[in-house]
Amino acid sequence: MLVGSYQHNIDAKGRLIMPAKYREHVGPIFMLSLGFDNCVRAYSPEEWEKFKAKIDALPDEDEDVLTIKNVIYSSSAECEVDKQGRILIPQNLREYANLSSGVTIIGMSNCIDIWDSENWNAKYGKVDKNLGAMMKKISLKGSGE
Repeated sequence: MLVGSYQHNIDAKGRLIMPAKYREHVGPIFMLSLGFDNCVRAYSPEEWEKFKAKIDALPDEDEDVLTIKNVIYSSSAECEVDKQGRILIPQNLREYANLSSGVTIIGMSNCIDIWDSENWNAKYGKVDKNLGAMMKKISLKGSGE
């Protein structure tokens, strides 16, 4: 399971060290794509196939669906971990997520989100006081409740 967060720097060439814990879980090849809220999302080949199947099942006749398919597939890229444990994030994805130096890498259970650290901290840096209410709203309760 992919959980936790890590802080790393992305170099001028767009290379990012992927945490060993994540590499062990996902393997040496990642699929990179647009994530929600302007981050880059990394998938194992198996998780990418699941995600792709959901997109492919949507009707091309819907203009929004066709736009999503075109944007997701044209911007996605396969990457391989190099001998130093780094992946190369393509320029288009770095620009989309505003990745320039400090990066926060988040385990999202079945995929990995790669955020510009400033954007991550602005959005999620402080635990929201309403988190408990939000969890109850979607019926997520802690054990023992």
